[in-house]
Amino acid sequence: MPSQALLLLFLLCELLLQAQGGHWKPKTMQKIELIKEIEVCEKHTNIYMCRRPCEYHQDCQANNICCSTFCGNICMSLQ
Repeated sequence: MPSQALLLLFLLCELLLQAQGGHWKPKTMQKIELIKEIEVCEKHTNIYMCRRPCEYHQDCQANNICCSTFCGNICMSLQ
């Protein structure tokens, strides 16, 4: 019984927070806000680099970014 009362209290608090606009954002929403715009690659690209497609910087390994080329977005080394 006490656990049900705590659950009810928690739900009521959550409803009050949502009504005031103070509810937390899901992690997926936070991740979307961190995504940077994909820009054109600064380095020269070749056809073999087209084997590493990406949509977001997070799709690439460490020290790589996702950038736009003639064959779409690819992962390219920062160095």
